[in-house]
Amino acid sequence: MRDGTLPRALAITVARLIVGYGIALLIGVPLGTSLARSRLAKQAFGPIVLGLSSVPSICWLPLAIVWFGLSELAIQLVVVLGAALPIAVATENSVRHVAPSIERAARTMGADGARLMLTVTLPAALPGILGGAKIGWTFALRSLMAGELLFVSGGLGQLLETGRDLGDTALVLGVVVVIVALGRLSEVLLFSRFDRAIARRWGVEEL
Repeated sequence: MRDGTLPRALAITVARLIVGYGIALLIGVPLGTSLARSRLAKQAFGPIVLGLSSVPSICWLPLAIVWFGLSELAIQLVVVLGAALPIAVATENSVRHVAPSIERAARTMGADGARLMLTVTLPAALPGILGGAKIGWTFALRSLMAGELLFVSGGLGQLLETGRDLGDTALVLGVVVVIVALGRLSEVLLFSRFDRAIARRWGVEEL
């Protein structure tokens, strides 16, 4: 902390995490929605998405390096693939299990097509989508650490690798504590607030 090594590494990791996770959300939610609402998409891509979601994210790193070399793009590809697939699976399940009576009621009031999806179906599926987003965040962080560990990247993963090379137990444990704190802060400052907002919106928590 005194020489600035840890704050710099944390800033690099957080920036990568935000970018990769944001892209994963932009891919995962529409993909999951398509799988839930399109029979053709489900038949064509459903088994592939479900199968690939079980692949450990670190397995994507060799392919990413072959495509992009030892670069920022290689790390981000691992993060995006590691997070987008579980988000897509959770979104598909959430949208698929929206009560039909809700959509029928909306149709009787004139909602249809994209309007029905954006104003009724997705809001009704939001609790499940948020659960998938939490899982995606965890997978994104794990994938990022795996990517940063394997080559010089300047993030927390690289600090872990440096601690291992130097036999510096204090450095390794210090970085682990920072990673745990990062996960906890994301839950307290981000996801728990969304949880409470959704609970209030659906009337399952008092204001």
